[in-house]
Amino acid sequence: MWLFQDELFKPFGDARACEGSTTELPQVISAGGVPLPADASDVHYATREGTAQVSILSDRMPDYLHRAGLLPQDAKPFAEQYGSAYGLATDEGELPKGLCGPALKGPAWSYITRGPGTGVNVLIERSPVDPGLFRSPTRAVVTFDIT
Repeated sequence: MWLFQDELFKPFGDARACEGSTTELPQVISAGGVPLPADASDVHYATREGTAQVSILSDRMPDYLHRAGLLPQDAKPFAEQYGSAYGLATDEGELPKGLCGPALKGPAWSYITRGPGTGVNVLIERSPVDPGLFRSPTRAVVTFDIT
């Protein structure tokens, strides 16, 4: 019985939920109506005040960015009209307050929804070797409204 003790004390009995979360997320998480990548692993989430932050590891983040409308199909992933550099030095880590799990490592890029509709923001790791690529696999923190 003691082997499962940690899962019993997680919010909602969900091993993905971080302490202090106020809302349970479904098994298949959608941000702004778009499901997270099917290969998402090492998933952790924190919810509070109508907002969710979800940390995932995936090799399919470019596809997700296109499906979520954050990056047009023919756009370069790090074009400044779709996002901006996020202040993390190479291999420096950061984890948003309240979110558990492994930290996102720099360098990083931030995509912010523009225009009407439900807001989705993605903070994603870039390759420390080739600034035109993502890390493989890529850790991302997806923030969205759940109200």
